[in-house]
Amino acid sequence: MTREEYCSKIGEAIKAIDFPGEYLGHVWYGSGHINDTFLIRFSEKEESKKYILQRMNHEILKQPGQLMENICNITSFLREKIAKAGGDVNRETLNVIYTKEGAALFRDSIGSYWRAYQFVEDAISYDQVSKPEDFYESAVAFGHFQYMLKDFPAGRLYETIPDFHNTLLRFRVFQKAIAGDLQGRVSEVKEEIDFLLRRELSMGVCAELRAEGKLPLRVTHNDTKMNNVLIDNATGKGICVIDLDTVMPGLSVFDFGDSIRFGANTAMEDEIDLSKVSLDLELFEVYTKGFLEGCRGSLVPGEIEQLPAGAVIMTLECGMRFLTDYLQGDHYFRIHREKHNLDRCRTQLALAADMEQKMDEMKRIVNKYR
Repeated sequence: MTREEYCSKIGEAIKAIDFPGEYLGHVWYGSGHINDTFLIRFSEKEESKKYILQRMNHEILKQPGQLMENICNITSFLREKIAKAGGDVNRETLNVIYTKEGAALFRDSIGSYWRAYQFVEDAISYDQVSKPEDFYESAVAFGHFQYMLKDFPAGRLYETIPDFHNTLLRFRVFQKAIAGDLQGRVSEVKEEIDFLLRRELSMGVCAELRAEGKLPLRVTHNDTKMNNVLIDNATGKGICVIDLDTVMPGLSVFDFGDSIRFGANTAMEDEIDLSKVSLDLELFEVYTKGFLEGCRGSLVPGEIEQLPAGAVIMTLECGMRFLTDYLQGDHYFRIHREKHNLDRCRTQLALAADMEQKMDEMKRIVNKYR
């Protein structure tokens, strides 16, 4: 089905979900690539109220029921914490709007799954880092997310995407892609393959520490890009972490590392000119400061020590995933030009190499704010 066909039953969803007031209209909303998002307006007591309505992409999010159970458990836990702290429960966490039958999901007549949230007014998210202050605020927000959920039992959450950051498993998939060479591309990427093969041991460091009990299992976001934090229009403060679809048990160092991989790169993710690719140490410091402030002492010493390693591992893992997809025929990541995934891979590997060169400085910065 096309996107439009999947969304054709939006009227069923609007009627099924318990929106208060009179329906006024809806429009497509946002820049997400997975779910289809709409801004819905209702009239309530002569005021226009906004809500977010999403058709979940169940071809990618294969366990929508478990996913929404995770989100409902996390957001209800956060609401209780926010209320006790005197915060604004309507702006500092997502709030699910349930169906008229009391469910968090509605399945329409063609099998699409829908969900709704309250709209957070007077806030914005940014797709790219344009000001260090905004990157800092996103760091504080993600750190605070860790702090608020420090006593939530991570084991209660479903692992809706199994082995999402199991780097060693992804390494074995990568090795199989090399051996299979389905597209006959191995010979042209020997340098990239050798780069990753030499780093097998370093990619497994955090997994080994987790197995030894030195890194605790936590509630992790697993998609800590800057655009998943809402910034208050008036104060410029990060107020709400959004897009909780990948919230699962995981390692805090990987949440930190993925933010650095995405936000502290001096180049775009698919930059062809690798001379432009490097780790911006000023942005690394800005984010480290904000993240540790937001965590408010909730991380154990082993987690703090491994923050730089988390950045390198997440960058290597991402590059490895791009290269694996390229070797297998570009089936997972959407491409917009020939060798797009290879370009993405090379950018990540160049960034990881630069991180390795700057590891001592990264450690110094982390120790400065621990």
